[in-house]
Amino acid sequence: MALFQTKKIQLFSVFIIVLVATLWVFQDNFLKFLVVQKITEESDTTSEEAKETAYKEKIDNFFLKEYSKELVLLHTINARTYYSFENSPIELFEVKVKTFNVAQEEGLLLISNRAEILKSGEIFFNGKVEIQTMTGISHELTTESLIVLSDKGQIKSNKEVTYLGETSRIISEGMEMNIDSDTMYLSGNVKIFENSGVTIDTKNLDISHSKSEKIYKSKESTVYRSKDTTINSESGINVDMNIELINLLGKVEVLTQLGGILESSNVVIDQSKDGEVIKSNSPSHYKSNIVDIKAKKMHYDAVTKKLELMNRVEAIYE
Repeated sequence: MALFQTKKIQLFSVFIIVLVATLWVFQDNFLKFLVVQKITEESDTTSEEAKETAYKEKIDNFFLKEYSKELVLLHTINARTYYSFENSPIELFEVKVKTFNVAQEEGLLLISNRAEILKSGEIFFNGKVEIQTMTGISHELTTESLIVLSDKGQIKSNKEVTYLGETSRIISEGMEMNIDSDTMYLSGNVKIFENSGVTIDTKNLDISHSKSEKIYKSKESTVYRSKDTTINSESGINVDMNIELINLLGKVEVLTQLGGILESSNVVIDQSKDGEVIKSNSPSHYKSNIVDIKAKKMHYDAVTKKLELMNRVEAIYE
């Protein structure tokens, strides 16, 4: 029994010696770990304190009225939280900006999660912005930069804008809108993506929602593309979203899966009932490798791929 206890004591002594030796070998790494952990904890604490003390002033439930030099009310600003900084723009969160025209009538209401007030006094939105007009029409868009120019009665962006329609998404190089208008102007190159898969390339697009209408229109050359059809328009486009009609203006060239080219003018595309019917009451000319047909009217169903040329038809077959 005494021999057994002696062995236990010897084993315990060996364990202690090994443990002390291990700690001695790795003491530098262990101390480094403790130092790094302490620095990290201090750094996190400092970072949190910096967040708390970075701003000069914080105001909850912020409200401001801004007037012109002539003491005309330009706009009001409501925000859940207001932050001011030493060398940075003022930041606003959960913001509503209401503009007023010269007659002191309410203009646009702009709603966003975040905005900034620049040193120049201009209100700068970025991200998603909802714009409600004086007649209750609502526009929704996303952009890096949207500036409220209350003294000019205008909102404006020189950055890429994504406009969100009910059945489409529109991307442009910029936008402008007057505070007492229901019409938004999307500037530069414009691309329309419809939920149906149709894409439309044009420039300088007006979006009008006055009197319950939903009209997109441009006077620039336009390209319409669907799954089976490409249409080039020389003089622009007019889209009525309420009745799903697209008017391609001026001289029009239609490229179809029939293998030929159809030339006409002032073409209407009917997209109702998930269809795609292309028609014109203007003189039309269809030409392929085997036929050359002229007529006064045309009707082309892109879904069934059926072309009808009507009224004083002249045909030459090769």
